[in-house]
Amino acid sequence: MPKKTSAASTRKELPAGAYLSGFCNEHATEALPGALPVGRNSPQRVAYGLYAEQLSGTAFTAPRGSNRRSWLYRIRPAAVHAAFAPLANKRLVADFGTVPPTPPTRLRWDPLPMPKRSVDFVDGLVTMAGNGSAMQMTGCAIHLYAINAPMRNRFFNDADGELLIVPQQGRLRLATELGVVDVEPQEIAVIPRGVRFRVELPDGSARGYVCENFGAQFQLPDLGPIGSNGLALSRDFLTPCAAYEDIEGDFELVSKFGGGLWRAAMNHSPLDVVAWHGNYAPYKYDLRRFNAMGSVSYDHPDPSIYLVLQSRSDTPGVDNIDFAIFPPRWLVAEGTFRPPWFHRNVASEFMGLVHGLYDAKAEGFVPGGASLHNCMSAHGPDAETFEKASRTDVSKPQKVQDTMAIMFETRTVIRPTRFALESPQLQADYYKCWQGLARHFDAKRP
Repeated sequence: MPKKTSAASTRKELPAGAYLSGFCNEHATEALPGALPVGRNSPQRVAYGLYAEQLSGTAFTAPRGSNRRSWLYRIRPAAVHAAFAPLANKRLVADFGTVPPTPPTRLRWDPLPMPKRSVDFVDGLVTMAGNGSAMQMTGCAIHLYAINAPMRNRFFNDADGELLIVPQQGRLRLATELGVVDVEPQEIAVIPRGVRFRVELPDGSARGYVCENFGAQFQLPDLGPIGSNGLALSRDFLTPCAAYEDIEGDFELVSKFGGGLWRAAMNHSPLDVVAWHGNYAPYKYDLRRFNAMGSVSYDHPDPSIYLVLQSRSDTPGVDNIDFAIFPPRWLVAEGTFRPPWFHRNVASEFMGLVHGLYDAKAEGFVPGGASLHNCMSAHGPDAETFEKASRTDVSKPQKVQDTMAIMFETRTVIRPTRFALESPQLQADYYKCWQGLARHFDAKRP
């Protein structure tokens, strides 16, 4: 482990550690032997002179199956920091009752450009859309990031919600209180509400998507008639082993709380958890391991079969957020139009493209870009995709490959922010991709 030092400039990176397998399992991990107490959580004196601290992500009285909490054994309690003061930031939105009126227009954006000045993860986040309110603990905010600097002497935590991070370009090293998570494009990472972390850039720059979940924590969906296997497998979710740094110096803790950013001075790194046990911790998942389901007879199934994670609402079957992906897969349905069909639906969809091409859009939707189709907005394949798919030989299997698209779907309207509506990346001519759909109707020819 890094040695204690009096100067932050001589800090060594946290070492990358092994991972623990299983989605939100009851894990136990220690970076020093004997750091975890046995048979109790809060002994009078913790080994190595550590402090015991519980981090709760749900109400104390939540049912056992949904209760999330971890016990941390750390060098200093998390309470050791100065008072918070406001940190100016006009790029983040957490109350979507304050954004401009939401048009029913279908919207699409080009990728954010990389910044010309030095920008880290905190300063690089910009809210594109969302719904609900952080203060009411319902809904979500959808952000993009384009960054070219690591967080130096700076740490971040989000008290408003958990962060689902989807890298599109460039790897991220997420050094958290509970260990190190290395994540690359076509992987995702989830940082629970309140966990402190630092973002480092192994490749020097990065770009991607973030869904900030204000509501119930993400969980794996029930499989129903699919059975006991399929979609995202629990064992493929990885949680970091304990790793800590014991360093002193001048640091800044940035907290997102009540929709705003706040800053507090610290004289040490908050990543000083030597051991922990529980089920409330960061995790990662490789989207390329998703076991896609599909029709083996006819017709295109509903996109719910591509569901990776869900944040449930108080209405059964209707989620606060669904996180779905469209990965490489075989299409074998006979006599069937194989791309996603034309549709209007009650849910609202914010899509991104991590890699390759999306099979419903021949052009204009590029990696790092985004689209928004709100409630009852008519959409589907563009004209070029329709014409090609209508003439494809569907008596043979077809492999959709070299692709990874993502979707954040919600039960309420996703409201774009002023930044999104006025962004130079907004494609003013997006609607034209459907204008070339030709009339094929002929009453005399069945």
